[in-house]
Amino acid sequence: MPSSGSVEGAGVKYEVVHTTEYAYSGSVSVSHHIARLSPRTLPRQRCDSHVLVVDPKPEVITTHTDYFGNETTFFLLQSAHAYLDVKASSVVEVTAPARLEDADTPAWEVAADRSHLPLEAIECVFDTIPARLRSELAAYARRSCAPGRPLLDAVADLTARIHAEFTYDQTATTVATPLQQVFAERRGVCQDFARIEIACLRALGVPARYVSGYLETIAPPGEATLVGAAASHAWLSVHCPGSGWIDVDPTNNLFPSDKHITLAWGRGYGDVSPIRGVILGGGEHSLHVSVDVRRIDAPEPG
Repeated sequence: MPSSGSVEGAGVKYEVVHTTEYAYSGSVSVSHHIARLSPRTLPRQRCDSHVLVVDPKPEVITTHTDYFGNETTFFLLQSAHAYLDVKASSVVEVTAPARLEDADTPAWEVAADRSHLPLEAIECVFDTIPARLRSELAAYARRSCAPGRPLLDAVADLTARIHAEFTYDQTATTVATPLQQVFAERRGVCQDFARIEIACLRALGVPARYVSGYLETIAPPGEATLVGAAASHAWLSVHCPGSGWIDVDPTNNLFPSDKHITLAWGRGYGDVSPIRGVILGGGEHSLHVSVDVRRIDAPEPG
């Protein structure tokens, strides 16, 4: 499995355009929505600009920072409408992390010791999955977590196994598919693979959180496009004592570097969904989502 990053250097700048289009068979009289479409500003990620355009124009639109630090926009439409288009355009610069060796991380049991964990990590230990499934996931995870094994090494092994043993299948699941079904059928998409690894780690007491974001849509010449680049992507972060949160992408079997753009994070998908809302009326509806992520000032080859 590739390392957790390369030597920190110049960042890569991206333009991100995320478009969501709803078409309704009948008139919607009232709708209100929450959007989390603004990339986070982090030590290795800077959001230079972000513009959110909603059509029809909402009567009310406000922005606030949620409990997890994600920028969240609420908008309300009170006039009849038969469609809704939401377009988020951002410019983001991402820098690769410094390399972290397996031996630089403590044993996974240390990461599972709640006595010294910060609150943000403790919140990401607990799950609501059934006890029987938790036991099955714990047994699956223990195959990668031998006593005393460094956390990063154990996570890398678990990630590689999920990547190898689960099939990427865009038709197999929806956002409502139970985790038990994903684990039993070994099929799904990035969201499912992230949920599985999070649940495996939590079953052993290791804090893990859900991350939403983007991947570069078109890879540079000579590089392969990562799986999941055609839409918003999902991965996870595991909490490592002494190092903080480390991103892990089981869909692509790697530790993210400078090709992953972080949008939001939380305990699960419900905390980070890009757009969710409630409508009155509308009848049947269709949904089209497109994501375009491209480099706008790639560094010169060295």
